Amino acid sequence: MLPQLVPVHHLGMYREPSTLDPVEYYNNLPAGAGAASELAILVDPIIATGGTCAAAIQSLREWGAKRVLVLSVMGAADGVRQVAEEWPEGTELWIAGVDAELTKEGMVKPGLGDVGDRLFLTMGK
Repeated sequence: MLPQLVPVHHLGMYREPSTLDPVEYYNNLPAGAGAASELAILVDPIIATGGTCAAAIQSLREWGAKRVLVLSVMGAADGVRQVAEEWPEGTELWIAGVDAELTKEGMVKPGLGDVGDRLFLTMGK
């Protein structure tokens, strides 16, 4: 996909379930002058409310990334719209599918369920 080797960094965020606010739990973006990449590729499995995705873009921009490419499997129309409106310049959103609604708990409807629960096998615990 990319013509040359690129560094890979991890910016870990999740959405706090009761407030729906984004929480950063891990950041290994290198510090220092010239450490930022011109292009940052952000992988967010599902964009629901858009808050966590927008916060991740903000972190990448503060780090110094000039362009952010967001890759997502699915999004809710309102959440995708929020991210696009909040970061119109230098941000591209590539989303495989968009569902029309969110539940009152901020989940995409019908969606795929909670990706964190599926990834870390915490469903029903």
